[in-house]
Amino acid sequence: MKISFLEPARSELEEAVRHYDEQRVGLGAEFASEVQSTLQRIANCPTTWAKISANIRRCRTRRFPYDVLYHIQADAIVIVAMMHHHRKPGYWKKRLAAPDLSDR
Repeated sequence: MKISFLEPARSELEEAVRHYDEQRVGLGAEFASEVQSTLQRIANCPTTWAKISANIRRCRTRRFPYDVLYHIQADAIVIVAMMHHHRKPGYWKKRLAAPDLSDR
């Protein structure tokens, strides 16, 4: 199944990679690899992970304090947010105005 990112989610991922690289050289690559593994788990079984709203599901990364929030479409998975566990819950909801992500 095809996986795409909303631009704000892509920015969050890139920002987190930079942050972890500032903490320790190579840690950003480790984080990116963990996210890739999480995306593969989502692609393999997209309906397995918990719904946190009508159209959004959450899959936690195993090693880092991040959740991947996503929407399942007929032929794709759209990543809505790369949410740090300490970030304000619900900040991503304004992104649901994007086409095909309505959370009714």
